[in-house]
Amino acid sequence: MYKQQLEKKSLVRTIRGMTLGLVSALVLTGAGMAPVHADETCLSPYIAKITGQEDYVYVWTLGAIGVGDEQDKLVTVDVNPKSPKYGKVVDSLSVGGRNEAHHSDFTDDRHYLWAGGLDTSKIFIFDIHSDPAKPKLHKTINDFVAKSGGVVGPHSFYALPGRMLITGLSNNKDHGGRTAMVEYTNQGEYVATHWMPTDSDLRGAVKTGKYADGYNYDVRALPRRNVLVSSSFTGWNNYMMDFGKMLSDKEAMKHFGNTVVVWDLHSRKPKKVFDVPGSPLEVRCAWDETHNYCFTTTALTSKIWLIYEDDKGEWQAKEVADIGDPSKVPLPVDISISNDDKRLWVNTFMDGTTRAFDISNPHKPVQTYEKRVGAQVNMVSSSWDGKRLYYTSSLLANWDKKGKDNEQYLKLYHWDGKDLKEQFAVDFYKEKLGRPHQMRFGAYSLYKSVAEARPADIFAEFQRR
Repeated sequence: MYKQQLEKKSLVRTIRGMTLGLVSALVLTGAGMAPVHADETCLSPYIAKITGQEDYVYVWTLGAIGVGDEQDKLVTVDVNPKSPKYGKVVDSLSVGGRNEAHHSDFTDDRHYLWAGGLDTSKIFIFDIHSDPAKPKLHKTINDFVAKSGGVVGPHSFYALPGRMLITGLSNNKDHGGRTAMVEYTNQGEYVATHWMPTDSDLRGAVKTGKYADGYNYDVRALPRRNVLVSSSFTGWNNYMMDFGKMLSDKEAMKHFGNTVVVWDLHSRKPKKVFDVPGSPLEVRCAWDETHNYCFTTTALTSKIWLIYEDDKGEWQAKEVADIGDPSKVPLPVDISISNDDKRLWVNTFMDGTTRAFDISNPHKPVQTYEKRVGAQVNMVSSSWDGKRLYYTSSLLANWDKKGKDNEQYLKLYHWDGKDLKEQFAVDFYKEKLGRPHQMRFGAYSLYKSVAEARPADIFAEFQRR
């Protein structure tokens, strides 16, 4: 009976995934619909992909001592060039206190934006759809650590059908890197905790190298291959420490992740653990239905790694390119893949530079362009058409640079295929907002378009738990 229940749950997930795929196809082709708006290329494939011009960018922002109200906040910037408020902040919603604001993402229906704090482990759920220009705080989850069984530091928020999958960075026992992924319903109800495989408990996974460290950071899915790919970083003890102090602490530097894990998407069970030395961070997967691979970059060793399915249907991992001069530790942070799988943008925090790599041959990326964005740079979000790239500056409150190099900004650049040209910049310190970390796009006509793409009966089944 239990096996039948599992098979039924797997089938339901598959059907929901197919439903979302149909919705995505309708939105991409614009079948029977008005023009729709823009999206980043890093979002979950379960979220309908949309093209065109975005109206807003939502910036999850760290509060800074002595800056404005000193609180973490969701900042809304008008980015529609036809708007009289283009390039201006139109709303700022503070959430109370400083929680080490970090990452955020939409639910699959795009009605809500989930955002987390790496220090307090609070999760803030914003209503985006009621008024895209003025988000509302819908719900705060204060018991994430207790509900999850001790997971600390909610990091990536990743939409699955009717679910939100959250990667943790740490735990409440030793505040080290041992951690898990945690699953919630879209309504904010706890579902399950999926612990990362370790040497002492591989949870059925195959260990392919030296490491099974149990660390986590990011996660992405390839539904057509029934695969999740997760990466690894470090625990609370390190990410809340002063950056300079940590770099000089030999013991602290031993506690960074060195693994990528390939999971069974439907069962949430780990299948293979790969050695990827040097703390692999963001994971970005190819979009083409024949491209069964993902990329990640290693923060400490400055490498691009390819996680791919070989000709025999087995998943493999290999180093494929250097990023800048690895001996200088430029510290690769965020990456963004183009929707045609031909370009990968890679940001390096220490030199404030963004680089473009030609990944037409994913096994041999070649750098084709670079530009210094600022004294420091962290996140990059690309529009679906690849013509607009947004950059923010803050990495972690205790890791950002000091003094004049502690620039805090949102910048928009236009990409003409050869060069990045700055369109506007918002100085978050001058605006008394804080340290901008991660971005997500919004648009007025978005929700009407998505609703029209889902017939009533499909939408009802999609929403059923």
